[in-house]
Amino acid sequence: MSPSPIASREAALRIALAARALNGLDVKAFVGALLEKLEPPLTEAKLGKLTVEDLRVILAGDFAEQGCHVGVEGEQLKEAVRMLWGQGIENGDFPVIEAYADGEMPGSIRVAVAANRGENLDGHFGSCDRFLIYQVGQQAIKLIDVRSTAEADGAEDKNAARSALINDCQIVYIQSIGGPAAAKVVRAGVHPVKKPTGGPAREALLELQGRLSCPPPWLAQIMGVPSASLARFEEELENEEAA
Repeated sequence: MSPSPIASREAALRIALAARALNGLDVKAFVGALLEKLEPPLTEAKLGKLTVEDLRVILAGDFAEQGCHVGVEGEQLKEAVRMLWGQGIENGDFPVIEAYADGEMPGSIRVAVAANRGENLDGHFGSCDRFLIYQVGQQAIKLIDVRSTAEADGAEDKNAARSALINDCQIVYIQSIGGPAAAKVVRAGVHPVKKPTGGPAREALLELQGRLSCPPPWLAQIMGVPSASLARFEEELENEEAA
């Protein structure tokens, strides 16, 4: 397997945010253009040295020497360069990750949330900039990782790569997802849950958290425990046998 062209998740996030600043430029194409200029791997240090003129030349490609207009305004180029430098991401758009060690929340489940801005459920599976990864238990909800989709979008099968990105989760919340993509998510062992209206990620997770103690059948199957109705039936059967 060839090494990744993007050196880190932080670098991938910068590239994804810069592409969005450039009128939603296709991330795969943008990564390819950056690789021609910078050579792999794309590191935070390399991205941090790009100038507005560098970016104009990258976007203009073969027509750069002709002073080609690249279809974006100067302010958009400046904003994209700031994203590539990492300015304003950590304290603004990038949510704070909480410390977590595997096994510290017994009975919890891992949930991915499709996101574009901050700590919001505001993304479609195939186009979101990143997935927020939460550990959800009856007593706590922790944001344990933020995973950029920029590298996955450079893969031949984008939806399969996005599914692999979250295959350690049991559930993914998205605003929407197509049928073929949903099938790949399910094959990765992840249960897709659509929330078309979106909203703050933790609001959806608080609703989920409230169901953990008495899960409906679909959630009980994910958790590997009896559903609420089945648990009551088993308790009645045990009482009858004990009588």
